[in-house]
Amino acid sequence: MNAKDTLFCKKTTFNCGGRLVLLHKPVVMGILNLTPDSFYANSRLQNVSEAVAQAGKMLNEGASILDIGGYSTRPGAPEVSEQEELNRVVPIIEALSKAYPEALLSIDTFRARVAEEAVQRGAHIINDVSGGTLDQNMFSTAGRLGVPYILMHMRGTPQNMALQNQYLNGLLEEIVSFFAERVALLRAAGVKDILLDPGFGFAKNVEQNYQLLRRFKELEVFELPLLIGLSRKSMTYKPLLVGPEEALTGTIVANTLALLNGADILRVHDVKEAVHTIEIVKKMLTA
Repeated sequence: MNAKDTLFCKKTTFNCGGRLVLLHKPVVMGILNLTPDSFYANSRLQNVSEAVAQAGKMLNEGASILDIGGYSTRPGAPEVSEQEELNRVVPIIEALSKAYPEALLSIDTFRARVAEEAVQRGAHIINDVSGGTLDQNMFSTAGRLGVPYILMHMRGTPQNMALQNQYLNGLLEEIVSFFAERVALLRAAGVKDILLDPGFGFAKNVEQNYQLLRRFKELEVFELPLLIGLSRKSMTYKPLLVGPEEALTGTIVANTLALLNGADILRVHDVKEAVHTIEIVKKMLTA
C-alpha cells in the first residue's frame, strides 16, 4: 500500500447533526478567536460583525469547519470566568448559525457547561484542549449531546502547562497511553465520533513538537481522524527567528509535513493557504 492509498483514500467519516462529514481528503478548520489576548494578534475578533465577516471569508476560501473559542490557551494565559467565556462565544454562535446555516461550527472549550450551551445554540462539535481532564462532566455531556468530540492531549492548565513537558516514558508513548485511556472513557460515555489532536505546543517545547511531528503517523494506530493545530505556533517561527506575524511560511511547511504523515484536519488561521497546501500535496500523491 502506498502513500496515496493511506492518506487521501481514507474512509473516515464523522456525523454532525445528521450530516456525514467525509474525510476522503483532508479538510480545513478555520480559527475564530474571540479573545483579546490570543497569541496571534491578527486573529483577534472584537465583535459579532467582525466574526461574521471573518467566518464568511473563511467559508468562501474553503473552510469545512469553523472553530470558535472564547478562552485563550496560549502558555501563561490568564484565567477567564465561565460566564465571560459564555458571553464571548454564545452571541457569535447564534449569529453564525443564522448567517451561515450550512456551516459546521466547533466550540473550543474545556468546560462542559460552555460546550452544552454552545451546542444548544448551534455548535456541532466539541473541541476540548484538555481531553476531559479539566472538567469531569465533559465526557458525559458530549455523550448525552451526541456530538463529535475532539480529544486533545495536554498536561496541566494553560497557566502552568509550559512547566509540565517532562516525559519520562517518551513523548509519543505517553500521548498514546493518554489517548488509549481517554478514548475508552469516551466510548463508555456514549461518544460515537472521536477525533484526536496530539496538542502541539501544549506542555511540549519546540524540540518536542518536531519529534511529535516526525512520528505523527504512528497515531493512525487508533484508526480515528487526526486533527493537527500548528498554525503560527512557536515551532513554526522560533527556528526562523521571527514572530507569529511572519510564521505563514513555516506553517505551510509544517502543515505539508503533517499531511504527508496522516493529518485529516488542518486547524489554521489562514484558510486559503491551507486549502492550497492540501491540493498541492494531493496532486503530488495522486500523480
